[in-house]
This record gives sequence, C-alpha cells and structure tokens, in this order.
Amino acid sequence: MIEAPAPAEYDSPLYRAALAQLDETARLLNLDPGLHQRLRHPKRTLIVSVPTAMDDGTTRVFTGYRVQHNLTLGPCKGGVRYHDDVSLGEVAALAMWMSWKCALMGLPYGGAKGGVTVRPWELSRNELENMTRRYTSEIAPFIGPEMDIPAPDMGTDEQVMAWMMDTYSILRGYTVHGVVTSKPILLGGSLFRREATGKGAVHIFERACKVWRRDPAGMRAVVQGFGNVGSVAAEALAALGAKVVAVGDRTGAVRNERGLGIPALLAHARENGGAVSGFPGGEPLPLEELLAQPCEVLVPAALGNVIHAGNAERLACKVVLECANGPTSPGADAILAGRGIEVLPDILANAGGVTVSYFEWVQDTEHYFWEADEVEARLRKVMARAFDAVKSLSEEKRVSMRHASLMLGVSRVAEGKRLRGLYP
Repeated sequence: MIEAPAPAEYDSPLYRAALAQLDETARLLNLDPGLHQRLRHPKRTLIVSVPTAMDDGTTRVFTGYRVQHNLTLGPCKGGVRYHDDVSLGEVAALAMWMSWKCALMGLPYGGAKGGVTVRPWELSRNELENMTRRYTSEIAPFIGPEMDIPAPDMGTDEQVMAWMMDTYSILRGYTVHGVVTSKPILLGGSLFRREATGKGAVHIFERACKVWRRDPAGMRAVVQGFGNVGSVAAEALAALGAKVVAVGDRTGAVRNERGLGIPALLAHARENGGAVSGFPGGEPLPLEELLAQPCEVLVPAALGNVIHAGNAERLACKVVLECANGPTSPGADAILAGRGIEVLPDILANAGGVTVSYFEWVQDTEHYFWEADEVEARLRKVMARAFDAVKSLSEEKRVSMRHASLMLGVSRVAEGKRLRGLYP
C-alpha cells in the first residue's frame, strides 16, 4: 500500500490530511496500487500572476491558482476562494475532496478548486472586479462548460461569478452561461443555489436524526462561520426548532444560551459588512472558545483543519455537521470517534452546493429553468440517496460515515479510471 509523503509542491497540512484520508480509504478498498498512485496526484496545476490596477494608480500582483484533480467522470467542478490563506497545497487538497464529493453524489464531474491569495475585504469593489477579471483571463484557456466550471467559495459570491462569466464570454466572443455556476438569476443562475449548501447540510442532519431517533427541536447548535453557508445552515436549524446558542466569524463571536435571534443577527451582519461581532442580542465570546461551547450539534462552516488533535478533546458536542471543506483533521477524527461524537462528513454534508450547481449547469445547457421548489425537491432526493448509501455501507463494513463516504467516492473515480484505461 502506498503511503508516500505529499509531493513537495503541494505539501501543506490540508493536503497531508487529504492524502491520509485517501491512503486509508485505498487500504479499506484494497485498491490497485497503480490506481491509488494516480489518484494521489492532481491531473493539472496552474499558478498564475494576477496583476491588478488599484484605485490609487499603483499595481499589485496577486498569486492565483487552479488545480484540476481529475476529469475521469466529466468536466471539473469546484469553487474559487479569495483569502489570504490560499495556497497551492490548500487548493490541491480541496480539488481532491471535490473529486470524491462529486462521485459520491453521482454527478458527472471531476474535482477542481481555485483561488487567489488576497484579503478581499481590503479591496474596493473596483479593485475586486479588476482582480477577478484578470484572474479569469489568466485561467481562461483551462476552463469552460465542458472542461472546468468554477463556482463561488469563501470570499467570492454571485457578483464575482458574473464578472468571471462576462470576462470569459468576451474572450470567446459570445455569451457562455455555463462557464460558471452560482451566477445571478438574470445571467443564467439557478433558483435555490444560494441556499443549497447550508440547507443541504441540514437535510442530511435531519435524515440522520431520524435514523438516530433524535428530535432536533430543542437541540443547541454552535455555528463557526456566518457567510453564505453558515448563515443559511443556522436559519435552517432554527426552522427545525434547534436553538443556535453561539455563532462566530473572523471578526469575533457571540453567545446567548436562550438562543440567538437569527433574523436579527442576519440583519446585523448585513449592516456591518458581514460581521457578527457587536451583535446586541448576545454577549461577546472569545473566538478560541467557540468550538468548545456545550451543544448538541457543532457546525464548522468556515476554514479547513479547525478541529485538530490539539482541540478535539475540548469539543462539547454530540454531532459535528461539517459544512466547511476539511474542517476535521485525521488525528481529530480518531479522537472524536473515541469520544462517541458523530461526524457527518464534509463530502456528504456540504454536497448540496455542487449538486445544485450541477442542476444550474444542466439548466444552462438546456436553456430551460426550473422553479425553486423543483430544485429543492431534486436536491432532497439526491442528498437522501447519498446518505442512505453511506449509512448502509457504514453499517455493512462497520466503518465511520467518513470512511464510508470516501470509500464510495474514491471507488467510483477509481473504477472510472480502470474502465477508461491508461493512455497510451
């Protein structure tokens, strides 16, 4: 069994975590060593300079990335994130996880991820647009509806996708709706896409609660990250009757044991640049204490590797609902399992976003668009099917939900590679 170090160019905590998961999954599957080796390496990696005209007349050069892990089952799919922590290793890990996620959900996609190392909150709207358009032009030869379809991630939104679509379309000489997903509705976006990741995760949680015979009403929830995903998940949990007792983002955290008023918190965040700090409906909470707050369900919905061997013993939850990508390290997984804490893993729980992105891509291809309730009904069906398959394999093989999710995703990509063969 191959258990080599991460290639030096990709080496990072997140990529090492992704490789550790793959290597353990390959062992559980008794995967052919040749296929295992191929899955450990991204198919294509792009590093670009992104020179950007700033408002003061100067030029700044940012570094951008696009990693395509595989195209075995179809074109690549994956988000674009703007954050100062973006690195090649992080993007490569996220691209690998996208491969398993798409395969697990039965989508005809491979995995990709992109990003720019930048603090987007420090840029003006004009500077953000300039940077986005230049980044898009640099990666344009490697993206397209049949090749690689970006979407938003941390630090990006539907406006960024509109700029990307417009830039790509200008370069092609005609409008190409399907080059990105999560666009504005007017430009070929899908209804229910914005809510899909957060609500999809809560659909998984709701289905798990039925299996566990637990009632989510009255459960306490803690949400780390209050962007598009975390805020929607908080709303959906509150709609089930759960009490969201603490929320945090990069600006700070707030707590209220009686439950935070989510509509009021959303309004506060909108009025304060997305920040939850200073919310009058809760008391301030040190960020380092957020994950350790007593609750039934903990929702990491921000960065990766936030639950690790150094803090896993301090978690005071019953369930971790992974809305972020790679929020739990392999070392922490073992600790949580030993403590009896259930983990609903990222490639299953947060797959609602890419699933509705697939629906959007289909609608763009057909030039025919669905109503929001139809999109949500289709999403529920796909999420339920994936959960049931994971749960069944977990019980059959007596492995965790994460191991079962990875076994299904990895085995499908590996089988696709086996069937297609190795060229030449």
